[in-house]
Amino acid sequence: MNVPIRMIGIATTFLWIFLVAFLASAVYSFKDLKFDFGLPQMSVTLDNKLLFSLNINIVNNGYYSMDSFNVTTEILDVDGFVVTRGLTFIPTIKKGENTTIFNNATFGVDDLLQINRNYLFDDSELRAAVYAGVRIAELIPVEVSTNLSLPWGAPFYNLIMGQPERVEFNETHFRIAMAISFENHAFFNLTGNVQAQMYSGAGLRVGDGHTVIEAPQHSFYHGYVDIYVPKIELTRGSRFEVYFLTPFFDYGPLVVPYG
Repeated sequence: MNVPIRMIGIATTFLWIFLVAFLASAVYSFKDLKFDFGLPQMSVTLDNKLLFSLNINIVNNGYYSMDSFNVTTEILDVDGFVVTRGLTFIPTIKKGENTTIFNNATFGVDDLLQINRNYLFDDSELRAAVYAGVRIAELIPVEVSTNLSLPWGAPFYNLIMGQPERVEFNETHFRIAMAISFENHAFFNLTGNVQAQMYSGAGLRVGDGHTVIEAPQHSFYHGYVDIYVPKIELTRGSRFEVYFLTPFFDYGPLVVPYG
């Protein structure tokens, strides 16, 4: 009876030695696993969404293959609210392999405006939280993470709606010109329409006007919206309601008192 017990004891000892050696080599192998995060890029998709893209170079010079490699990116606003997420998954990274993956996350300007409309008018920043996870030798999970700051330029920075100017158009109508100016600090070109509606003090809609805006990125825009209003309808307590319609977002009404 002693011989089998002794054999079991020896086998158990060798098993433990093998497990310890395996775990040690797997952990040691981690030092030869390198993650190189590239510079984040922001661009615009064909359907006018904003695209965050991050390339990650992975070098596996360890003893074992890496399995279930996954990268998750969260785009957050300044208050920590998650705007969108992007996920990339690679089943296996073989030992000795050098590969580059791209992790993308898309979101719309409207997604930001639902959280805070000030992103239209104030320069700010977004944050990208990147989490990467992998299993070494199909057994040991390893995770790394990093945070990136993304400057945000407001498309309607320093928006000014000028005091509407009234001029005589004909015997029955006034032409009212409303000046609009802003700086496009965004990384995308801004085009679209501005629509203005004028209401009398009694709440009746008495005139409409529109204009086209074209503001390349990092440029200053100045233009006018002309509205033709019957003289008889121009009363105290009138107001304008202004709407901005662009491929990226719609905003309005912006109320401008008059009279």
